[in-house]
Amino acid sequence: MFGFLDKDQRNKKKLQKQYERKQQEARDLQRSGDIKGFAALTAEADQIYRQIEDLDRSGRTGA
Repeated sequence: MFGFLDKDQRNKKKLQKQYERKQQEARDLQRSGDIKGFAALTAEADQIYRQIEDLDRSGRTGA
């Protein structure tokens, strides 16, 4: 009945995993001294986080 909610939840979980992975990769680069790589991956992680926030907002207003 509410299949669209399930799809949004799956997308959100997928994005959360991607976000966590990017954060971990960025941390590892920072620890190894690659600050430019750290900055690039952190920026990618921030974009993913914004997508998660958009899903949260759309879920609240759509209800």
